[in-house]
Amino acid sequence: MISLVLFASLFVLLLISVPIGICLGLATMLVMVLVDGTPPMVLLARSVVTGADSFPLIAVPLFILAGDLMQHGGMSRRLVGFANSLIGHIRAGLAYVNVLACVFFAAISGSSPATVAAIGSNLIPEMEKVGYTRRFSSALTASSGMIGVMIPPSIPFIIYGVTAEVSIGKLFLAGVVPGILFAIMFMVIARLLLRKDRDIAESTTSFSKEAVKTSFRESIWALLVPVIILGGIYSGVFTPTEAGAIAVVYALLVGLFVYGDLTFSDLPKVFADSARTSGSILVLVIMATAFGRLITIARIPSDIALSLTSLSDNPIVILLLINLLLLVIGMFMETISSIIIMTPILLPVATAVGVDPIAFGVIITVNLAIGFCTPPLGVNLFVASSISGVSIEKLSKSILPFFVGMLILLFLITYVPAISLTLPALW
Repeated sequence: MISLVLFASLFVLLLISVPIGICLGLATMLVMVLVDGTPPMVLLARSVVTGADSFPLIAVPLFILAGDLMQHGGMSRRLVGFANSLIGHIRAGLAYVNVLACVFFAAISGSSPATVAAIGSNLIPEMEKVGYTRRFSSALTASSGMIGVMIPPSIPFIIYGVTAEVSIGKLFLAGVVPGILFAIMFMVIARLLLRKDRDIAESTTSFSKEAVKTSFRESIWALLVPVIILGGIYSGVFTPTEAGAIAVVYALLVGLFVYGDLTFSDLPKVFADSARTSGSILVLVIMATAFGRLITIARIPSDIALSLTSLSDNPIVILLLINLLLLVIGMFMETISSIIIMTPILLPVATAVGVDPIAFGVIITVNLAIGFCTPPLGVNLFVASSISGVSIEKLSKSILPFFVGMLILLFLITYVPAISLTLPALW
């Protein structure tokens, strides 16, 4: 009865476009009011307070603010310039630059849509000038943007770490190799798609050591961000949350006084935009804490685990079912919401078949990151479409080759856990 009222009310609230954070809180409250034998309403208040009282969770608004400051402070533009100086001279160079720039910016933003916006606004117009179609450039940027939630620091990894109560530092390390593999895969697919278009595939610039040195000097402050953040975390100098605070101070000082692209008059808008984004995420987290406790009390996770294991006792089949479920959820639900809701439900199932919680964090994040690139929700598609002017329908067709590559790597990561766990094990 609890599960029926809980999920029916949640579904109805979602259908009438109530914000997901409010949906979680209202659905929890309705169950407590309408269903006999449920905990008293005080549980909702206590859960909201305890959910907000989390030191690791503070990292989320800090990294969001740091990413916004870095984007407005000119770091993304300089990273694109450095990537172009390195590989822009080879065949299909700007396509590779696009992917490499996304990797660089992912290492300082932690957000997929932010990566698409920062890199796409710089590179999509430039690629069009030298003959790349808008559809190809937009599809490549939307796809490569998913790396933003895999290369550390990653906001979804932080949310998963808080929800699953696992090491965020190990999650950051676990995302490095998969993120690099996705970058290589996107470059390979781009090259294959361009193999017959010789005019575009030919390089548009020549390699110059001086250009590399100049662009490196200009981008060094941006390139130091992941070194400072990750070096500090893994050397034990500071925690991921403290790293977020250091990233904010660093981005502010570099944007204002080193690059000069950021002015004091820009700060109110940057702070307001970051506060809105952070507020919506934190409301989700604290409301989901009460939602998660209620479904645990109702034994919903254990019931789902029993249902899945009753279908098959083969870990390969169960992981396949989990992947298919997460891919569908990623098409319709926002990533942070999905992680908060599905982690307490699916993590017991995954651990029951021998999946490491760190590896499962990568699996769930990759699945939902693919959702950034698939309609109808597909946030990356909407961002790339708004930049390029290409319709969502055309962009969805153009992204299909990259989508196939994403699925191949997803199942490789799922069934070869060493890809995710090697670096955390070494650490």
